[in-house]
Amino acid sequence: MQKNLKNEMIFLILLVSFGIANVFAQSENPMSVLPARIISLDFNQVKGPFNTMFKECVGAGRANEGLRADWQQQLAYVKRECDFKYIRMHGLLCDDMGVYREDRNGNPQYNFQYIDVLYDFILSIGMKPFVELSFMPEALASGKQTIFWWKGNVTPPKDYKKWEDLIRNLTLHFTERYGAEEVKTWYFEVWNEPNLTPWFWTGTQEEYFKLYQYTVNAIKSVNKEYRVGGPATAGAAWEVDLIDYCQKNNLPLDFISTHSYGVRQGYLDAFGNAGTILDKNPMSVSGDILNSRNEIANSSMPNLELHYTEWSSSYTPSDPIHDSYHQAAYILQKIKQVGNAANSMSYWVFTDIFEEAGPRFTPFHGGFGLLNYQGINKPAFYAYKFMNQLGPIELENADSSSWACKDEKGNIQVLFWDFTYTLPDSVNNQDYYVRDLPAKSKGKVQIKISGIPAGTYNLEIYQVGYRVNDPYTTYLDMGRPNQLTREQVQKIKQLNDGSPISKEKIKIKKQTLFVKELEIRENDVFLITMTRQ
Repeated sequence: MQKNLKNEMIFLILLVSFGIANVFAQSENPMSVLPARIISLDFNQVKGPFNTMFKECVGAGRANEGLRADWQQQLAYVKRECDFKYIRMHGLLCDDMGVYREDRNGNPQYNFQYIDVLYDFILSIGMKPFVELSFMPEALASGKQTIFWWKGNVTPPKDYKKWEDLIRNLTLHFTERYGAEEVKTWYFEVWNEPNLTPWFWTGTQEEYFKLYQYTVNAIKSVNKEYRVGGPATAGAAWEVDLIDYCQKNNLPLDFISTHSYGVRQGYLDAFGNAGTILDKNPMSVSGDILNSRNEIANSSMPNLELHYTEWSSSYTPSDPIHDSYHQAAYILQKIKQVGNAANSMSYWVFTDIFEEAGPRFTPFHGGFGLLNYQGINKPAFYAYKFMNQLGPIELENADSSSWACKDEKGNIQVLFWDFTYTLPDSVNNQDYYVRDLPAKSKGKVQIKISGIPAGTYNLEIYQVGYRVNDPYTTYLDMGRPNQLTREQVQKIKQLNDGSPISKEKIKIKKQTLFVKELEIRENDVFLITMTRQ
Protein backbone atom coordinates (compact mmCIF):
# COMPACT_ATOMS: atom_id res chain seq x y z
CA MET A 1 0.00 0.00 0.00
CA GLN A 2 2.80 2.40 0.97
CA LYS A 3 4.72 1.42 -2.16
CA ASN A 4 1.71 2.20 -4.39
CA LEU A 5 1.15 5.52 -2.60
CA LYS A 6 4.80 6.42 -3.04
CA ASN A 7 4.62 5.62 -6.77
CA GLU A 8 1.47 7.71 -7.16
CA MET A 9 3.10 10.68 -5.41
CA ILE A 10 6.17 10.43 -7.67
CA PHE A 11 3.86 10.32 -10.70
CA LEU A 12 1.96 13.41 -9.51
CA ILE A 13 5.19 15.33 -8.87
CA LEU A 14 6.45 14.49 -12.36
CA LEU A 15 3.10 15.46 -13.88
CA VAL A 16 3.06 18.84 -12.11
CA SER A 17 6.71 19.45 -13.00
CA PHE A 18 5.99 18.70 -16.64
CA GLY A 19 3.00 21.04 -16.58
CA ILE A 20 5.03 23.89 -15.07
CA ALA A 21 7.81 23.35 -17.61
CA ASN A 22 5.25 23.33 -20.39
CA VAL A 23 3.77 26.63 -19.17
CA PHE A 24 7.21 28.24 -19.19
CA ALA A 25 7.91 26.84 -22.65
CA GLN A 26 4.64 28.28 -23.92
CA SER A 27 5.32 31.68 -22.38
CA GLU A 28 8.70 31.79 -24.10
CA ASN A 29 7.09 30.89 -27.42
CA PRO A 30 3.62 32.48 -27.41
CA MET A 31 3.10 31.70 -31.12
CA SER A 32 2.87 27.99 -30.22
CA VAL A 33 -0.44 28.56 -28.42
CA LEU A 34 -2.02 30.91 -30.92
CA PRO A 35 -5.22 29.40 -32.28
CA ALA A 36 -5.28 29.08 -36.04
CA ARG A 37 -7.04 31.84 -37.91
CA ILE A 38 -9.81 30.11 -39.84
CA ILE A 39 -11.34 31.46 -43.04
CA SER A 40 -14.45 29.34 -43.51
CA LEU A 41 -16.20 29.55 -46.88
CA ASP A 42 -19.03 27.89 -48.77
CA PHE A 43 -18.79 27.86 -52.56
CA ASN A 44 -22.57 28.26 -52.78
CA GLN A 45 -22.97 31.11 -50.27
CA VAL A 46 -22.73 34.25 -52.41
CA LYS A 47 -22.52 37.75 -50.94
CA GLY A 48 -23.00 39.51 -54.28
CA PRO A 49 -20.97 41.21 -57.02
CA PHE A 50 -17.38 41.93 -55.98
CA ASN A 51 -16.86 45.68 -55.56
CA THR A 52 -13.97 46.80 -57.80
CA MET A 53 -13.94 50.50 -56.89
CA PHE A 54 -10.23 50.09 -56.00
CA LYS A 55 -9.29 49.91 -59.68
CA GLU A 56 -11.54 52.66 -60.98
CA CYS A 57 -8.72 55.22 -60.94
CA VAL A 58 -5.00 55.61 -60.32
CA GLY A 59 -2.87 58.73 -60.02
CA ALA A 60 0.16 60.11 -61.85
CA GLY A 61 2.40 63.08 -61.12
CA ARG A 62 1.83 65.58 -63.89
CA ALA A 63 0.61 65.69 -67.46
CA ASN A 64 3.96 66.52 -69.05
CA GLU A 65 5.53 63.37 -67.59
CA GLY A 66 2.93 61.44 -69.56
CA LEU A 67 4.67 62.43 -72.81
CA ARG A 68 7.69 60.28 -71.86
CA ALA A 69 8.11 56.86 -73.46
CA ASP A 70 9.02 55.10 -70.19
CA TRP A 71 6.00 56.61 -68.40
CA GLN A 72 3.73 55.37 -71.19
CA GLN A 73 5.31 51.91 -71.16
CA GLN A 74 4.79 51.62 -67.41
CA LEU A 75 1.18 52.80 -67.60
CA ALA A 76 0.39 50.25 -70.32
CA TYR A 77 1.92 47.53 -68.13
CA VAL A 78 0.00 48.60 -65.01
CA LYS A 79 -3.22 48.77 -67.02
CA ARG A 80 -2.64 45.25 -68.31
CA GLU A 81 -1.82 43.78 -64.90
CA CYS A 82 -4.11 45.79 -62.59
CA ASP A 83 -6.84 47.00 -65.00
CA PHE A 84 -7.23 50.58 -63.77
CA LYS A 85 -10.02 52.40 -65.63
CA TYR A 86 -9.15 56.11 -65.15
CA ILE A 87 -5.99 58.11 -64.56
CA ARG A 88 -5.73 61.47 -62.81
CA MET A 89 -2.77 63.84 -62.75
CA HIS A 90 -1.76 67.42 -62.00
CA GLY A 91 -0.63 70.10 -64.40
CA LEU A 92 -2.82 69.68 -67.48
CA LEU A 93 -2.96 73.46 -67.97
CA CYS A 94 0.64 74.27 -67.00
CA ASP A 95 2.93 76.03 -69.44
CA ASP A 96 4.95 72.86 -70.13
CA MET A 97 1.79 71.54 -71.84
CA GLY A 98 1.69 74.63 -74.09
CA VAL A 99 -2.05 75.24 -73.63
CA TYR A 100 -2.48 79.01 -73.32
CA ARG A 101 -0.86 82.30 -74.23
CA GLU A 102 -2.00 85.79 -75.23
CA ASP A 103 -1.00 87.94 -78.18
CA ARG A 104 0.32 91.50 -77.78
CA ASN A 105 -3.25 92.76 -77.51
CA GLY A 106 -4.17 90.33 -74.74
CA ASN A 107 -6.25 88.04 -76.94
CA PRO A 108 -6.21 84.37 -75.86
CA GLN A 109 -4.51 81.74 -78.02
CA TYR A 110 -5.12 78.04 -77.40
CA ASN A 111 -3.04 74.98 -78.23
CA PHE A 112 -4.12 71.46 -77.29
CA GLN A 113 -1.58 69.40 -79.26
CA TYR A 114 0.38 68.14 -76.22
CA ILE A 115 -2.86 67.19 -74.47
CA ASP A 116 -3.92 65.34 -77.63
CA VAL A 117 -0.75 63.24 -77.58
CA LEU A 118 -1.31 62.35 -73.92
CA TYR A 119 -5.03 61.64 -74.11
CA ASP A 120 -4.75 59.74 -77.40
CA PHE A 121 -2.30 57.41 -75.68
CA ILE A 122 -4.42 57.00 -72.54
CA LEU A 123 -7.47 56.09 -74.61
CA SER A 124 -5.43 53.78 -76.86
CA ILE A 125 -4.64 51.47 -73.92
CA GLY A 126 -8.25 51.32 -72.76
CA MET A 127 -8.10 53.95 -70.02
CA LYS A 128 -9.92 57.25 -69.57
CA PRO A 129 -8.86 60.61 -68.14
CA PHE A 130 -10.11 61.82 -64.79
CA VAL A 131 -9.51 65.43 -65.80
CA GLU A 132 -7.96 67.54 -63.04
CA LEU A 133 -8.15 71.16 -64.22
CA SER A 134 -4.91 72.61 -62.87
CA PHE A 135 -2.73 74.65 -62.60
CA MET A 136 -2.97 78.25 -63.88
CA PRO A 137 -1.29 79.14 -67.19
CA GLU A 138 1.24 81.91 -66.49
CA ALA A 139 -0.37 84.27 -69.02
CA LEU A 140 -3.70 83.91 -67.22
CA ALA A 141 -2.37 83.99 -63.65
CA SER A 142 -2.95 86.80 -61.17
CA GLY A 143 0.37 86.19 -59.39
CA LYS A 144 3.72 84.44 -59.49
CA GLN A 145 3.33 81.89 -56.66
CA THR A 146 4.25 78.37 -57.84
CA ILE A 147 4.56 74.88 -56.40
CA PHE A 148 6.94 72.00 -57.08
CA TRP A 149 10.15 71.74 -59.06
CA TRP A 150 8.14 72.13 -62.26
CA LYS A 151 6.56 75.37 -61.02
CA GLY A 152 2.81 74.97 -61.26
CA ASN A 153 1.20 78.39 -60.81
CA VAL A 154 -1.29 78.28 -57.93
CA THR A 155 -2.85 81.75 -58.14
CA PRO A 156 -6.45 82.52 -59.18
CA PRO A 157 -7.02 83.72 -62.75
CA LYS A 158 -6.48 87.40 -63.42
CA ASP A 159 -9.66 87.30 -65.52
CA TYR A 160 -12.36 84.74 -64.69
CA LYS A 161 -14.05 85.24 -68.06
CA LYS A 162 -10.83 84.28 -69.86
CA TRP A 163 -10.56 81.22 -67.60
CA GLU A 164 -14.14 80.27 -68.47
CA ASP A 165 -13.39 80.68 -72.18
CA LEU A 166 -10.30 78.48 -71.86
CA ILE A 167 -12.25 75.70 -70.17
CA ARG A 168 -15.10 75.97 -72.67
CA ASN A 169 -12.73 75.78 -75.63
CA LEU A 170 -10.87 72.85 -74.10
CA THR A 171 -14.17 71.02 -73.52
CA LEU A 172 -15.29 71.76 -77.09
CA HIS A 173 -11.98 70.39 -78.33
CA PHE A 174 -12.44 67.17 -76.36
CA THR A 175 -15.95 66.83 -77.79
CA GLU A 176 -14.81 67.37 -81.37
CA ARG A 177 -11.84 65.01 -81.05
CA TYR A 178 -13.35 62.16 -79.02
CA GLY A 179 -17.11 62.58 -79.33
CA ALA A 180 -19.71 63.57 -76.75
CA GLU A 181 -20.56 59.97 -75.84
CA GLU A 182 -16.95 59.34 -74.85
CA VAL A 183 -16.53 62.59 -72.91
CA LYS A 184 -19.75 61.85 -70.99
CA THR A 185 -17.86 58.98 -69.37
CA TRP A 186 -15.07 61.26 -68.08
CA TYR A 187 -14.88 63.25 -64.87
CA PHE A 188 -13.85 66.92 -64.65
CA GLU A 189 -12.37 67.92 -61.28
CA VAL A 190 -11.80 71.58 -60.44
CA TRP A 191 -8.25 72.26 -59.18
CA ASN A 192 -6.24 70.37 -56.55
CA GLU A 193 -6.19 70.83 -52.76
CA PRO A 194 -7.33 74.47 -52.66
CA ASN A 195 -7.61 74.30 -48.86
CA LEU A 196 -3.81 74.07 -48.58
CA THR A 197 -3.03 77.75 -48.86
CA PRO A 198 -0.75 79.21 -50.02
CA TRP A 199 0.89 76.05 -51.40
CA PHE A 200 -1.78 74.81 -53.83
CA TRP A 201 -4.03 77.89 -53.95
CA THR A 202 -3.32 81.46 -52.92
CA GLY A 203 -6.99 82.41 -52.94
CA THR A 204 -9.69 81.97 -50.32
CA GLN A 205 -12.43 79.38 -50.12
CA GLU A 206 -14.79 81.94 -51.65
CA GLU A 207 -12.43 82.43 -54.58
CA TYR A 208 -12.25 78.67 -55.09
CA PHE A 209 -16.04 78.51 -55.19
CA LYS A 210 -15.96 81.30 -57.77
CA LEU A 211 -13.47 79.27 -59.83
CA TYR A 212 -15.78 76.27 -59.54
CA GLN A 213 -18.76 78.34 -60.70
CA TYR A 214 -17.01 79.58 -63.84
CA THR A 215 -15.60 76.13 -64.56
CA VAL A 216 -18.83 74.18 -64.20
CA ASN A 217 -20.72 76.74 -66.28
CA ALA A 218 -18.11 76.46 -69.04
CA ILE A 219 -18.23 72.67 -69.18
CA LYS A 220 -22.00 72.37 -68.90
CA SER A 221 -22.42 74.97 -71.67
CA VAL A 222 -20.88 72.39 -74.01
CA ASN A 223 -22.87 69.42 -72.70
CA LYS A 224 -25.06 69.30 -69.60
CA GLU A 225 -24.31 65.60 -69.15
CA TYR A 226 -20.58 66.11 -68.65
CA ARG A 227 -19.64 65.34 -65.04
CA VAL A 228 -18.05 68.07 -62.92
CA GLY A 229 -17.07 68.06 -59.25
CA GLY A 230 -14.70 69.02 -56.47
CA PRO A 231 -13.47 70.36 -54.09
CA ALA A 232 -10.42 68.06 -54.52
CA THR A 233 -9.31 69.02 -51.02
CA ALA A 234 -6.72 67.54 -48.70
CA GLY A 235 -7.98 65.86 -45.56
CA ALA A 236 -11.65 65.53 -46.53
CA ALA A 237 -12.24 69.28 -46.13
CA TRP A 238 -14.91 71.57 -47.66
CA GLU A 239 -17.17 68.72 -48.82
CA VAL A 240 -20.39 69.96 -47.23
CA ASP A 241 -19.32 73.57 -47.86
CA LEU A 242 -19.21 72.95 -51.61
CA ILE A 243 -22.53 71.10 -51.53
CA ASP A 244 -24.17 73.97 -49.67
CA TYR A 245 -22.65 76.55 -52.02
CA CYS A 246 -23.91 74.73 -55.11
CA GLN A 247 -27.34 74.21 -53.57
CA LYS A 248 -27.63 77.88 -52.62
CA ASN A 249 -26.43 79.14 -56.02
CA ASN A 250 -28.22 76.52 -58.12
CA LEU A 251 -24.97 75.16 -59.56
CA PRO A 252 -24.54 71.62 -60.89
CA LEU A 253 -22.42 69.24 -58.82
CA ASP A 254 -21.97 65.66 -59.98
CA PHE A 255 -19.50 64.29 -57.46
CA ILE A 256 -17.47 65.07 -54.38
CA SER A 257 -13.71 64.51 -54.47
CA THR A 258 -11.14 64.75 -51.71
CA HIS A 259 -7.92 63.13 -50.42
CA SER A 260 -6.60 61.25 -47.39
CA TYR A 261 -3.20 59.95 -46.30
CA GLY A 262 -2.32 57.71 -43.38
CA VAL A 263 0.32 59.74 -41.57
CA ARG A 264 -0.16 62.07 -38.62
CA GLN A 265 2.42 64.77 -39.22
CA GLY A 266 2.22 67.72 -41.63
CA TYR A 267 0.90 67.98 -45.18
CA LEU A 268 3.42 69.06 -47.82
CA ASP A 269 6.93 67.64 -47.46
CA ALA A 270 8.42 66.64 -50.82
CA PHE A 271 11.74 65.41 -49.41
CA GLY A 272 10.46 63.84 -46.17
CA ASN A 273 12.79 66.02 -44.12
CA ALA A 274 10.20 66.69 -41.41
CA GLY A 275 9.76 62.98 -40.78
CA THR A 276 6.40 61.27 -41.26
CA ILE A 277 4.83 58.87 -38.78
CA LEU A 278 2.30 56.22 -39.80
CA ASP A 279 -0.95 56.83 -37.95
CA LYS A 280 -1.70 53.91 -35.62
CA ASN A 281 -5.42 54.67 -35.59
CA PRO A 282 -6.81 51.45 -37.13
CA MET A 283 -9.35 53.49 -39.12
CA SER A 284 -6.86 56.00 -40.52
CA VAL A 285 -7.81 56.88 -44.15
CA SER A 286 -10.77 54.50 -44.16
CA GLY A 287 -12.43 56.45 -41.36
CA ASP A 288 -12.19 59.62 -43.44
CA ILE A 289 -13.89 57.91 -46.35
CA LEU A 290 -16.70 56.47 -44.25
CA ASN A 291 -17.23 59.89 -42.68
CA SER A 292 -17.32 61.56 -46.12
CA ARG A 293 -20.03 59.16 -47.26
CA ASN A 294 -22.00 59.88 -44.11
CA GLU A 295 -21.69 63.66 -44.61
CA ILE A 296 -22.92 63.36 -48.19
CA ALA A 297 -25.81 61.12 -47.14
CA ASN A 298 -26.92 63.74 -44.61
CA SER A 299 -26.54 66.67 -47.02
CA SER A 300 -28.95 68.28 -49.45
CA MET A 301 -27.40 66.13 -52.24
CA PRO A 302 -27.34 62.66 -50.63
CA ASN A 303 -26.81 60.69 -53.84
CA LEU A 304 -23.58 62.30 -55.02
CA GLU A 305 -20.74 60.05 -56.10
CA LEU A 306 -17.70 60.09 -53.80
CA HIS A 307 -14.23 59.88 -55.31
CA TYR A 308 -11.08 59.85 -53.21
CA THR A 309 -8.81 61.10 -55.97
CA GLU A 310 -5.64 60.68 -53.90
CA TRP A 311 -4.84 58.28 -51.10
CA SER A 312 -1.89 56.32 -49.72
CA SER A 313 -0.11 55.57 -46.48
CA SER A 314 1.90 58.81 -46.67
CA TYR A 315 1.68 62.18 -48.43
CA THR A 316 5.41 62.57 -49.17
CA PRO A 317 7.28 61.05 -52.14
CA SER A 318 10.18 60.45 -49.76
CA ASP A 319 8.61 57.93 -47.42
CA PRO A 320 10.20 54.46 -47.45
CA ILE A 321 6.96 52.77 -46.39
CA HIS A 322 5.95 53.12 -50.06
CA ASP A 323 8.80 50.76 -51.01
CA SER A 324 8.26 48.38 -48.07
CA TYR A 325 6.46 45.04 -48.08
CA HIS A 326 4.26 46.53 -45.32
CA GLN A 327 2.58 48.73 -47.95
CA ALA A 328 0.82 45.83 -49.67
CA ALA A 329 -0.99 44.73 -46.52
CA TYR A 330 -1.75 48.37 -45.65
CA ILE A 331 -3.45 48.93 -49.02
CA LEU A 332 -5.59 45.82 -48.71
CA GLN A 333 -6.60 46.59 -45.12
CA LYS A 334 -7.78 50.10 -45.97
CA ILE A 335 -9.71 49.10 -49.08
CA LYS A 336 -11.42 46.27 -47.21
CA GLN A 337 -12.44 48.65 -44.40
CA VAL A 338 -13.98 51.15 -46.82
CA GLY A 339 -16.42 48.66 -48.32
CA ASN A 340 -18.94 50.40 -50.58
CA ALA A 341 -18.49 53.91 -49.17
CA ALA A 342 -16.48 55.29 -52.12
CA ASN A 343 -17.07 55.14 -55.86
CA SER A 344 -13.31 55.18 -56.35
CA MET A 345 -10.06 55.33 -54.38
CA SER A 346 -7.29 56.57 -56.63
CA TYR A 347 -3.94 55.33 -55.37
CA TRP A 348 -1.31 58.04 -55.54
CA VAL A 349 0.58 57.13 -57.89
CA PHE A 350 1.35 54.35 -60.38
CA THR A 351 5.02 55.22 -61.05
CA ASP A 352 8.08 56.78 -59.45
CA ILE A 353 8.53 58.79 -62.65
CA PHE A 354 7.34 61.70 -60.59
CA GLU A 355 9.07 65.06 -60.37
CA GLU A 356 7.36 67.23 -57.75
CA ALA A 357 10.70 67.37 -55.94
CA GLY A 358 12.68 67.17 -59.17
CA PRO A 359 14.51 64.12 -60.56
CA ARG A 360 15.36 61.66 -57.79
CA PHE A 361 18.91 60.40 -57.38
CA THR A 362 18.34 56.83 -56.14
CA PRO A 363 16.22 53.95 -57.50
CA PHE A 364 14.42 53.43 -54.17
CA HIS A 365 13.75 56.72 -52.38
CA GLY A 366 10.30 56.20 -50.86
CA GLY A 367 8.51 57.27 -54.03
CA PHE A 368 4.74 56.99 -54.31
CA GLY A 369 4.75 54.57 -57.25
CA LEU A 370 3.48 51.04 -57.65
CA LEU A 371 6.57 50.73 -59.85
CA ASN A 372 9.94 52.32 -59.28
CA TYR A 373 11.79 54.41 -61.85
CA GLN A 374 13.20 51.30 -63.56
CA GLY A 375 9.80 49.60 -63.70
CA ILE A 376 10.47 47.23 -60.79
CA ASN A 377 7.24 45.92 -59.24
CA LYS A 378 6.91 47.05 -55.63
CA PRO A 379 4.82 45.12 -53.08
CA ALA A 380 2.09 47.75 -53.52
CA PHE A 381 1.85 46.74 -57.18
CA TYR A 382 1.13 43.15 -56.20
CA ALA A 383 -1.66 44.24 -53.86
CA TYR A 384 -3.48 45.69 -56.87
CA LYS A 385 -2.55 42.84 -59.19
CA PHE A 386 -3.86 40.29 -56.69
CA MET A 387 -7.13 42.20 -56.23
CA ASN A 388 -7.51 42.31 -60.00
CA GLN A 389 -7.29 38.49 -60.10
CA LEU A 390 -10.35 38.10 -57.89
CA GLY A 391 -13.48 36.93 -59.68
CA PRO A 392 -16.65 38.99 -60.10
CA ILE A 393 -18.70 37.03 -57.53
CA GLU A 394 -17.87 37.56 -53.85
CA LEU A 395 -18.52 34.78 -51.35
CA GLU A 396 -19.82 35.25 -47.83
CA ASN A 397 -16.84 35.57 -45.51
CA ALA A 398 -16.66 36.55 -41.83
CA ASP A 399 -12.90 37.16 -41.87
CA SER A 400 -12.11 40.89 -41.81
CA SER A 401 -8.76 40.70 -43.61
CA SER A 402 -9.62 38.68 -46.69
CA TRP A 403 -11.80 38.37 -49.77
CA ALA A 404 -13.06 35.17 -51.33
CA CYS A 405 -14.45 35.18 -54.85
CA LYS A 406 -15.32 32.96 -57.78
CA ASP A 407 -16.10 33.39 -61.45
CA GLU A 408 -18.69 31.97 -63.83
CA LYS A 409 -16.42 29.01 -64.68
CA GLY A 410 -16.25 27.90 -61.07
CA ASN A 411 -12.70 29.07 -60.45
CA ILE A 412 -12.02 30.21 -56.87
CA GLN A 413 -9.75 32.94 -55.51
CA VAL A 414 -8.97 33.71 -51.87
CA LEU A 415 -6.91 36.79 -50.98
CA PHE A 416 -5.92 37.19 -47.33
CA TRP A 417 -3.35 39.12 -45.35
CA ASP A 418 -2.07 40.21 -41.99
CA PHE A 419 -1.68 43.90 -41.28
CA THR A 420 0.33 44.70 -38.17
CA TYR A 421 1.65 48.09 -37.09
CA THR A 422 5.28 47.44 -36.18
CA LEU A 423 6.52 51.05 -36.15
CA PRO A 424 7.89 51.92 -32.67
CA ASP A 425 6.44 55.04 -31.09
CA SER A 426 9.80 56.80 -30.91
CA VAL A 427 10.78 56.27 -34.57
CA ASN A 428 9.56 57.95 -37.76
CA ASN A 429 8.95 56.31 -41.12
CA GLN A 430 12.15 57.65 -42.67
CA ASP A 431 14.28 55.97 -39.98
CA TYR A 432 12.28 52.74 -39.70
CA TYR A 433 11.17 51.57 -43.14
CA VAL A 434 14.64 51.96 -44.67
CA ARG A 435 15.80 49.01 -42.56
CA ASP A 436 15.86 45.29 -43.16
CA LEU A 437 12.66 44.37 -41.29
CA PRO A 438 12.28 40.63 -40.58
CA ALA A 439 8.66 39.62 -39.93
CA LYS A 440 7.51 37.75 -36.84
CA SER A 441 5.22 34.75 -37.08
CA LYS A 442 1.48 35.30 -36.65
CA GLY A 443 0.66 31.60 -36.53
CA LYS A 444 -1.35 29.58 -39.01
CA VAL A 445 -4.23 30.38 -41.32
CA GLN A 446 -6.64 27.62 -42.34
CA ILE A 447 -8.71 28.05 -45.48
CA LYS A 448 -11.77 25.80 -45.42
CA ILE A 449 -14.11 25.70 -48.43
CA SER A 450 -17.18 23.50 -48.66
CA GLY A 451 -19.44 22.85 -51.63
CA ILE A 452 -16.74 23.00 -54.32
CA PRO A 453 -17.92 21.19 -57.48
CA ALA A 454 -16.10 17.90 -57.99
CA GLY A 455 -13.25 18.00 -60.46
CA THR A 456 -9.56 18.62 -61.02
CA TYR A 457 -8.13 22.03 -60.14
CA ASN A 458 -4.81 23.78 -60.54
CA LEU A 459 -3.96 25.17 -57.11
CA GLU A 460 -1.51 28.09 -57.09
CA ILE A 461 -0.36 30.17 -54.13
CA TYR A 462 1.17 33.64 -54.46
CA GLN A 463 2.77 35.65 -51.69
CA VAL A 464 4.10 39.10 -50.82
CA GLY A 465 6.01 39.66 -47.60
CA TYR A 466 9.44 39.84 -46.09
CA ARG A 467 11.90 38.64 -48.77
CA VAL A 468 9.04 37.44 -50.97
CA ASN A 469 8.31 39.85 -53.82
CA ASP A 470 10.14 42.35 -51.64
CA PRO A 471 12.46 44.22 -54.04
CA TYR A 472 13.54 46.83 -51.52
CA THR A 473 15.12 44.18 -49.30
CA THR A 474 16.84 42.74 -52.38
CA TYR A 475 18.16 46.24 -53.03
CA LEU A 476 19.43 46.42 -49.43
CA ASP A 477 21.27 43.13 -49.98
CA MET A 478 23.05 44.78 -52.92
CA GLY A 479 24.33 47.52 -50.64
CA ARG A 480 21.81 50.20 -51.68
CA PRO A 481 23.69 51.42 -54.78
CA ASN A 482 22.77 54.95 -55.88
CA GLN A 483 22.61 53.78 -59.49
CA LEU A 484 21.57 50.34 -60.71
CA THR A 485 23.28 48.54 -63.57
CA ARG A 486 21.11 46.78 -66.14
CA GLU A 487 22.18 43.46 -64.61
CA GLN A 488 21.13 44.59 -61.15
CA VAL A 489 17.74 45.75 -62.41
CA GLN A 490 17.24 42.41 -64.12
CA LYS A 491 18.23 40.50 -60.98
CA ILE A 492 15.84 42.47 -58.77
CA LYS A 493 13.02 41.90 -61.26
CA GLN A 494 13.73 38.16 -61.53
CA LEU A 495 13.85 37.66 -57.77
CA ASN A 496 10.56 39.55 -57.29
CA ASP A 497 8.55 38.64 -60.39
CA GLY A 498 5.36 37.50 -58.67
CA SER A 499 5.67 33.83 -59.60
CA PRO A 500 3.61 31.42 -57.47
CA ILE A 501 5.39 30.03 -54.42
CA SER A 502 3.67 26.68 -55.01
CA LYS A 503 1.71 24.91 -57.76
CA GLU A 504 -0.09 21.59 -57.68
CA LYS A 505 -2.98 19.68 -59.21
CA ILE A 506 -5.68 18.62 -56.79
CA LYS A 507 -8.80 16.51 -57.13
CA ILE A 508 -11.96 17.58 -55.35
CA LYS A 509 -14.46 14.81 -54.71
CA LYS A 510 -18.16 15.39 -54.27
CA GLN A 511 -19.06 16.82 -50.85
CA THR A 512 -15.38 17.14 -49.90
CA LEU A 513 -14.22 19.91 -47.56
CA PHE A 514 -11.15 21.60 -49.02
CA VAL A 515 -8.63 22.60 -46.34
CA LYS A 516 -5.36 24.45 -46.83
CA GLU A 517 -3.15 25.61 -43.97
CA LEU A 518 -0.38 28.20 -44.29
CA GLU A 519 2.03 29.89 -41.92
CA ILE A 520 1.56 33.66 -41.94
CA ARG A 521 3.90 36.39 -40.70
CA GLU A 522 3.42 40.05 -39.94
CA ASN A 523 2.23 41.89 -43.06
CA ASP A 524 2.22 38.83 -45.30
CA VAL A 525 -0.21 38.75 -48.22
CA PHE A 526 -1.37 35.50 -49.84
CA LEU A 527 -3.46 34.82 -52.93
CA ILE A 528 -4.77 31.30 -53.49
CA THR A 529 -6.26 30.48 -56.88
CA MET A 530 -8.08 27.28 -57.80
CA THR A 531 -8.58 26.98 -61.55
CA ARG A 532 -10.88 24.24 -62.76
CA GLN A 533 -9.56 21.95 -65.48
